[in-house]
Amino acid sequence: MSSTVSGTEPGQRRLNGPQTTGRGYRGLSEPRHAMRHDLNVAVGMRDGVALLADVHRPDADGRFPALIAASPYPRQIQDLGAPMGFIEAGATDFWVPRGYVHVIANLRGTGGSGGEFTFFDAQERRDMYDLVEWAAAQPWCDGTIGMIGISYFAMTQLEAAVERPPHLKAIFPVAVTADLYEAACHHGLFSSSFVTPFLAMTGMTAERGDHFWRSPPVEAARKLLNTPALHRKFATMNGEAALSVFKALRRAPHQAEPWDELWLDAAVRHPLRDAWWDERNLLPLLANIDIPVYLGCDWQNVPLHLPSTFSAWEHLTNSPCVRIGMLDEFGLTWPWESLHIEALAWFDHWLKGRDTGILAGPPVRYVLPGDGRWYEAESWPPAATFTELALRADGVLDADEGAVGGREFMTLGAGLNRAGPSPIDPPSQLTWTSAPLTETLDVVGDLELRLTASATAIDTAWIVTLSDVAADGSSTPVTAGWLRASLREVDDGASRPGAPELPCRHAVAIPVGQPVEYRIPLVPNARRFAPGHRIALTITSDDQDPDTVAIMEFRHAGVGTSSINTVLSGSRLLLPVLSHRTADTAR
Repeated sequence: MSSTVSGTEPGQRRLNGPQTTGRGYRGLSEPRHAMRHDLNVAVGMRDGVALLADVHRPDADGRFPALIAASPYPRQIQDLGAPMGFIEAGATDFWVPRGYVHVIANLRGTGGSGGEFTFFDAQERRDMYDLVEWAAAQPWCDGTIGMIGISYFAMTQLEAAVERPPHLKAIFPVAVTADLYEAACHHGLFSSSFVTPFLAMTGMTAERGDHFWRSPPVEAARKLLNTPALHRKFATMNGEAALSVFKALRRAPHQAEPWDELWLDAAVRHPLRDAWWDERNLLPLLANIDIPVYLGCDWQNVPLHLPSTFSAWEHLTNSPCVRIGMLDEFGLTWPWESLHIEALAWFDHWLKGRDTGILAGPPVRYVLPGDGRWYEAESWPPAATFTELALRADGVLDADEGAVGGREFMTLGAGLNRAGPSPIDPPSQLTWTSAPLTETLDVVGDLELRLTASATAIDTAWIVTLSDVAADGSSTPVTAGWLRASLREVDDGASRPGAPELPCRHAVAIPVGQPVEYRIPLVPNARRFAPGHRIALTITSDDQDPDTVAIMEFRHAGVGTSSINTVLSGSRLLLPVLSHRTADTAR
């Protein structure tokens, strides 16, 4: 049995990644079952389209709770092992031996499923309802359903839950996107380095079926990649940050429909938040969810899933139980095997009625990067006091504004037919750096840049990165914020300090050469800045240069023509700083 069981016990295949949020548990299901596999099971939708699913279940009589994982990624290789980046459905050899059915399904138009992929829309939500209710009615299921998986697998969990299928009892969406515009267009800046290869990769993989994914070469790769020695090599490979697979597949051949059509919609036809994006925004629907939800993410996941983790928390107003677990660096490995013990305690409690201890203590638990310990909080964000640092004219980040003035940088734009930059060109980016800290500074929560700046173009981009600079000069990017200048309108009624709400529904040109005030949210984050370290803030308007810092290598399509942008000394960075009393709630 041990050779076919993953977990944390001796003799089991060791799972990569952190398994808990520092908790101790009791009464967890133990691995008692062998596995059987029903492949390519057709699941009928209400409109007659059939989705295909692989059903992995205990090889024993009786009925069991089921965990559903659904995405556009090939279900046939969810046990292939790293470095395939879309292996995110969870470890079948962990769940099935412990008495769960693991159902891995492909969405419409992918992996042999019928219909056409429509990318996180109302049709996809209806399909998830039907999938849940189909599983609940099967002879191997006890009628109790949960859902599991990260990234797109997490997105389909929320899609199902907002439809309220009667048999869905709990979900565990880690690294989720709830608002597609937020993920694809960072306040108007199209995430070209991710969305473009994502659609190309999904199109390429969707068109290949069993003949390819279950072929002898893939089976040989599966055996190799899952050998213990090689498997451990991927323990510190962050799956969300590794975009090399996407980049390699960017030019892979795929059918124009629907993949290029979807790209045109996301990249070209809908630059503003409009009806197309509204259909792909779950945030207004999350109040429908009336089942327990466990949210999780890693602090590195700044440009993709981290924003939705916290916006989902705010909008899950009717869920009877919401928990958050925030992981440190390398928190989400390829393949996804992190937090399985935590998830087992969650599902054992909600699906099997066991007292596991998962609900003990405050609902928010997070690792504080730079410290490494687990902290707890009653809510998100934890209570903090904002510290304001001025972007001084001399390049210093300090509470004192200093002399009135400004600093300028230039974005070149495209099509200027220059051989290269001139020595007299202004720099392409600017950095403000604080003096070395004299005491520990714990920054946890919402961050905001209140920018006062001018531009010589009618539109530009503001790309902001906050970094932790160690005493030896090494720099670690912590979080970032983005804004297309013409989409600067703020919904004051929905905003709070540190968290301005930007509707991105109306574009207004910049008054050329005139100072304009912007409120730019940085993605919420956590960091302990140690004594002797410095805080750095970098601003640019074009992050396509590979020498420009880009967290997780997310880069954006350019905006407008060339411009000289001037940042004025009245600009302020707002940092949420924990008190010593709050910061001492470590576990």
